[in-house]
Amino acid sequence: MSDWTAFGRVDEDGNVYVKTAEGERVVGSWQAGSPEEGLAHFARRFADLVTEVDLAEARLNSGAADPSGSLTTIRRLRASLADAHVVGDLDGLAARLDRLAVLAEEKVGEARAARETARAEAVARKTALVEEAEKLAAESTGWKVAGDRLKEILEEWKTIRGVDKKTDGELWKRFAAARDAFTRRRGAHFAMLDAQRKQAQALKEQLVVEAESLADSTDWAPTAARLRELMAQWKAAPRASKEAEERLWERFRGAQDAFFSRRSEVFSARDAELRANLERKQALLAEAEALDVDGDPRGAQAKLREIQGQWHEVGRVPREAAAGLDRRLRAVEEKVRQAMDSAWRRTEPSANPLLAQMRDQVAEAEQRLARARSAGDARRIREAEQALETKRRFLQLAEQAS
Repeated sequence: MSDWTAFGRVDEDGNVYVKTAEGERVVGSWQAGSPEEGLAHFARRFADLVTEVDLAEARLNSGAADPSGSLTTIRRLRASLADAHVVGDLDGLAARLDRLAVLAEEKVGEARAARETARAEAVARKTALVEEAEKLAAESTGWKVAGDRLKEILEEWKTIRGVDKKTDGELWKRFAAARDAFTRRRGAHFAMLDAQRKQAQALKEQLVVEAESLADSTDWAPTAARLRELMAQWKAAPRASKEAEERLWERFRGAQDAFFSRRSEVFSARDAELRANLERKQALLAEAEALDVDGDPRGAQAKLREIQGQWHEVGRVPREAAAGLDRRLRAVEEKVRQAMDSAWRRTEPSANPLLAQMRDQVAEAEQRLARARSAGDARRIREAEQALETKRRFLQLAEQAS
């Protein structure tokens, strides 16, 4: 305080002066006491001014305050020194305020640059979000993922600050347009998908109806083939809605299961019957192969005819066994035929019952021809002559063979 009073004086008229490098100037009048008290009074005013400068400097250095506000305060204080009613080191305080003004201007510039950088970064972030939204709107078919991402973009958008109103409005219009375009495209897609699912449902209902109509069929092979075709058509058809797909599939699969279960039961019963037939034919074949063909060819022939009758009555056997059984039976038949041929050759022609039978047939044919000629029926005559010629030729061949 004593140092600050050194920068002033009080004259004999009570005028208070402050001393500066430019000279003295009157800052007030003091009539209430001694000159020292007057100087102390105006020095306290200067102290108050210094306190304001200290606060401005502290706020500026702390970085908490807006530097442009601090610069305004500093400039105001600096301008007030010219006519400040104080006593103190105005030149020193002015120099200090000038230094603070330079510092504040630097900080204002830094803040402005930081704001511009932050604004550019914010614009860049929002532009990137807009471009991503526009790409999703134009290209994406992952509807749920894209929809969720657009929501995330909107939430991130709300956190970005520092974009000027005009630029922010333009970017928002682009984002809103992209979001609306995506919503329309997604709606069109699901509308088309819904139409396709309805068509698929109608097609699969037709397949189900046909499958159910075939469930009771006993025309096994064609029905099984048609059901396989229906299954292929089912797999090739697009899917209906989940509920309809499950309901129709249950009906379709049920119809197929019903048919193939019945077919399996029938085929199992048939296989059992074929296996039983196989066992029966194997027994007949064993009996045929055990015949004493050489010792008693006629008896063997008679027994074979009996076996052959039973063979045909037995019916079908499994396909893989049929050829082998028939081949073995034909071998027995050939063996019996050869044995009978050999026995027939050893028989006297006159005692040969076959020749006797054939001669009787020739005689009967001659009588039929005679009756036809007596009747004068040309057609009957022609047929009788042909029959007689045939029987005579067979008789001649048989007689030559014996």
